[in-house]
Amino acid sequence: MTEELRERAAEAPAAQPGIPARLSVFLSAYSKDIMGKLQSKIRNKPSKYRAEEENSSAKTVLQYSPAHSDTVASVASLPPDLCLSGGKDKIVVVYNWRCGTVVRRFLGHEREVTKVTGFPESNWLFSASRDKTVLLWELRGISEPAQCFSGHDLVVTGLAASPAFRQLCTGSRDNTICVWDIETGECLHRAAISRNLVTHLCWIPSEPYVIQTSEDKTVRIWDTRELQVAQSFPAKQHIQMSCDVSPDGRYCVSSSSGFGGEGCEATLWDLRQTRNSLREFRGHFQTTASCIFLPKGLTTFPAIATSSYDGTIKMWSQETGACLTTTCLDGAGPLSSLSACDTGGLLCTSSNSGIHLLRVSSTKSLELQEVAKF
Repeated sequence: MTEELRERAAEAPAAQPGIPARLSVFLSAYSKDIMGKLQSKIRNKPSKYRAEEENSSAKTVLQYSPAHSDTVASVASLPPDLCLSGGKDKIVVVYNWRCGTVVRRFLGHEREVTKVTGFPESNWLFSASRDKTVLLWELRGISEPAQCFSGHDLVVTGLAASPAFRQLCTGSRDNTICVWDIETGECLHRAAISRNLVTHLCWIPSEPYVIQTSEDKTVRIWDTRELQVAQSFPAKQHIQMSCDVSPDGRYCVSSSSGFGGEGCEATLWDLRQTRNSLREFRGHFQTTASCIFLPKGLTTFPAIATSSYDGTIKMWSQETGACLTTTCLDGAGPLSSLSACDTGGLLCTSSNSGIHLLRVSSTKSLELQEVAKF
């Protein structure tokens, strides 16, 4: 008997009736060895061993000209058929996802681009960066920044703009939130909360309120008129990674960090009462990095989409919390940012394979199918 088998013999169960003790020890050790190898395979190639209920992206996927040369951190839809993106290559790109062509490239940041956003039907585009600045670009203007918003001491991790107020809100790992006049570049308000490392911002449509998620596990609502916290939701158990507000301004969804299925949930909140969450959406196995409300044109009922570091995108019923469909983007790596197109699609950024375009189909049952990547 080998040394390894002797060690396992001490842990082996008693021999079964009719099976010699020596053989029982060998079978027990062999079984543990096989199970250990299988668990290792599942950890190293999780997509290969996922449940069959997940939609495969193995159908023909168009490969467009890449928008970026490295990991893409953030994407924002620019209706009807453009998107804005930024990432590790420090470049801000406007891309036509319908044609598969680059429309504009903007160079100006000294470090990685962390967040991007734009005004719908507007000429203004915004990008935040690890270089501690936010730059304003003009879609139909020159290639140089039209405005620079500089005032944070660390990487800018939150970015939201309001067409109604023509203001910009930014947040950083320096624990601060700032509100800016877009046209003049002036910082109108600045506020700091200890340990409030900002992860994401979103503006409530046509209201002077901004929703913010933080590494302190809290979701806050800021009144931008004096930049004070108007409400805070009960703290979660894990870091809150992102947030979004429903088109009617009544609900908010936030997503949690996590690993191995611990945490990893998205949470629905009612903005009219902040005592408790309405429901949770659980099913991801790693950090849920992005969460968005889907526009009415994509589904016939209220729905939410989430993307995760586990390489999957899920769609959920907002009313019941049920998972409606799951799509795995094999080999894409962590999926960090989602944005909905008004024409029936989703845009998703990945660490390994750029930006993915997915179509929502409900011919028989709700499906989310990858159609292109760039």
